[in-house]
Amino acid sequence: MSPNPLSPTDIYTDLRADAVQALRAAQTALVAEITAYPTPISGCDAQFNHLLAERRRLSDALAALEAQVFIPTPRTPHPNAGVESR
Repeated sequence: MSPNPLSPTDIYTDLRADAVQALRAAQTALVAEITAYPTPISGCDAQFNHLLAERRRLSDALAALEAQVFIPTPRTPHPNAGVESR
């Protein structure tokens, strides 16, 4: 008997978890790099500013993966509309 193949939902869930894990690892490495960075001159250190921008990009990417997505439908046109029953 062969093992059950993964469903597309299972594959998506696994890949999403892998992406979150990779982003968290990158975020940890970046925070360590920022922490070890020599004291910059405010606003004049392009490399430090780049590290801060990358930190923001990682945070935004993680937030996007973890956010609940609302898909409007005719029965629920906006998030607070509730569910119409007929």
